[in-house]
Amino acid sequence: VNTRKHPLEIPPPSGKDWPKEEEENFFLLDPDRKRDVLPQPFRMISKLVMQVFESAVEIIEKREMLREAQKRKVQPIKCFPTAEFQVTERANCLAVSGKYVFVGLSVGLAAFNTCDFKDVCAWDAAKTEICAIHASDLGNECHVLLAVDEMGLAWLFCFHKESFLLIKILNEVEDISQRSPCVEVVLSRGGDYAGILLQGNTEAWLEIYQLPKDSWLTEMEENTGAAEELACSERRSSCSSVGTFLLQELPVPAIQADVKLDPPVLLLTVKPPKPITGTSFKGPLDALKEVDDDSVLGLGYNHLIKDSQWELQEAIFCSTYQEYLEAEGVIKEEIPRHATFHFFLPSRILVGPEMEEQPDIPAGVGVHWDGNHNFCLYLLNPSLKDKAGSDLKPDVVWPCAAPIACSAVSSCSRYLALAGEDATITIWDKHLGYPLSVTAILEERFIRSIHFL
Repeated sequence: VNTRKHPLEIPPPSGKDWPKEEEENFFLLDPDRKRDVLPQPFRMISKLVMQVFESAVEIIEKREMLREAQKRKVQPIKCFPTAEFQVTERANCLAVSGKYVFVGLSVGLAAFNTCDFKDVCAWDAAKTEICAIHASDLGNECHVLLAVDEMGLAWLFCFHKESFLLIKILNEVEDISQRSPCVEVVLSRGGDYAGILLQGNTEAWLEIYQLPKDSWLTEMEENTGAAEELACSERRSSCSSVGTFLLQELPVPAIQADVKLDPPVLLLTVKPPKPITGTSFKGPLDALKEVDDDSVLGLGYNHLIKDSQWELQEAIFCSTYQEYLEAEGVIKEEIPRHATFHFFLPSRILVGPEMEEQPDIPAGVGVHWDGNHNFCLYLLNPSLKDKAGSDLKPDVVWPCAAPIACSAVSSCSRYLALAGEDATITIWDKHLGYPLSVTAILEERFIRSIHFL
């Protein structure tokens, strides 16, 4: 129903909000110009206040960005010690084997049990400082230890029934002046082989020993059985004499003091490669006389080149390079004094003709000497023990473009990483016998160590 009584009309315009004639361009004015009408001190204060607010906002934004970036990072887990081992002397080194921790002290050795964190036993018979130690678990609560003291002696121990048993000092000689100090020791996984690097006055060499761990375990079992029988007999005698049962046990170290274990067998003696020198022939005639394969037409007697021509050529050479030939400081190539070596499990390239392949026992040892380009592999063939004193030639040689600075072997013993002095890393597949990758690091970088993760 339409209830409108009057006709529709257009309302008159409202003029109270209209701009005045002098303000017709008010919408084009800058809002900041409103501050310009203020007196000078107020304008300066206004600018300072705005700068303070802007700088505060920038600081807040930066802190929020840093806080967000910190949240995105992976926070490292903080580990706190669960127990402490109290040692009486200064600890120099340690090794872990099974449930025991062996610590080399300033005077002797100490063994700790990781189950109750208590001191098991100590050895300080020689009153010597242990600088390096390696340990391996042989099974049946028996462990083999290889330690180096401050005088460079390599000590071979057997740890059984919470007591140390000295087997042999590997580099001990009667004449102390002829002793060669040991600078590095390596014990293979499983305790089948041990290697020591010795340095003499003018040369260095590597000795590889085979450890008769099977005979050690057998001897230890027999010794334990004899000790138990002896303890039982002592208890019976004490019961019959006193009339009461007294539980007595002989101290294990006293029982094992009379045990004599088989010494290790020297398997290989590896010496550094000889430096490349000039020929021993005085002339081409001497070299041709050594060739006897019917590939030489003559021995030089009817040559067109006469001896006077050779003398003239030598005189020209000497006169041309006189300043180099008369140099006082002639640099001689030094024999390497240090080597890095690793034990390798069997593979396609580390299998000898008379070797029985056992997957868990090392079949070869790899060696590289300082300043040398070649990584040499030697087979651990028991038939070579009679040749321990002779110069052995490597069974496999892997050449590198630059001298090898350091090396590392993976836990599975299949991959070998060689880092050269030219900052290149080569990964070799020992099973197949060829390089998998070559990675170049930034120039003028020297790689000191390399590890597999």
